[in-house]
Amino acid sequence: MVFDPDQDPEEKRAVRQNYRSLTKKIEEHQGNPNDFSTEELLSQVQKADRLFDKVKGPQEATLDSHLLLMASNMGAQKARAMKSGSGAFDVDDFVSKLVQYMGGQKSLEDALPDDSDVEDIPDDRSPLDWDRIGRKVMAKSRRVPVMGFMLGPLSIEQKKRAVTKRSKLEKNKEDERRPQELKEEDISRSQNETTKNVAILEAILTGMDTETVNIFKFVINPNDFAQSVENIFYLSFLIRDGKVAFETREGEPLIYCCEQPKDEDYENGLKKRQMVLEFDMATWKVPQHVFARLTR
Repeated sequence: MVFDPDQDPEEKRAVRQNYRSLTKKIEEHQGNPNDFSTEELLSQVQKADRLFDKVKGPQEATLDSHLLLMASNMGAQKARAMKSGSGAFDVDDFVSKLVQYMGGQKSLEDALPDDSDVEDIPDDRSPLDWDRIGRKVMAKSRRVPVMGFMLGPLSIEQKKRAVTKRSKLEKNKEDERRPQELKEEDISRSQNETTKNVAILEAILTGMDTETVNIFKFVINPNDFAQSVENIFYLSFLIRDGKVAFETREGEPLIYCCEQPKDEDYENGLKKRQMVLEFDMATWKVPQHVFARLTR
């Protein structure tokens, strides 16, 4: 096959049409291959062989390979459906013919009278010609049959799937702790503590000599980071209620006590504003005198 990009378009169209026609005929019998005889399948393959002489392009070659694949699959299905004989293999008949071929009696039943026993068989019978059957077998194979091929393996051990049981994690009961259950009195006690600490913080700020104070100087405890965070938390309640004002003057954040606004003030245009204050361990570790200088 030689690739010809300048093949006649009409010839290419005819080749594709013929391939599709052959493929369609096989597809119609693909579900039931018994309705499609072996002669018909062979005829389809022979037509594809003759049609292949006109294939000069990759698309037509793809159609040819697809047709051969379908034909081979159908041939395999028909081969699996074939039966070798209507009955099973007759061992007695085979042994009788084998003995007769080696020069013995036609069958064991013919050698015995009707009223005789096996022990009454005369010993003057001619021996079987094993060399004759041996020469016949050597024409097919010179390999000596071994027990592995005759009887299969002597011992067959069935492989069992090893099932591994996953042991559950044993927990030490002494290390188990029950989560703390919150009750209504616990919540009310927490609210009372928050209210108490907010009042203490307000009293400290009111009793200071200066009118304004730097917010960080007021809330930071240089020896306790957790308490500094709590001070900011409590201070946020005072600013939310309007009891403490927060302003920035010349770059310094200041807080001071103020008169709590009334409802009329909010109606006249006063608005509440919120601010997110970032405070981490690195900020808390800054020395007080350096921090005071940076906030100015």
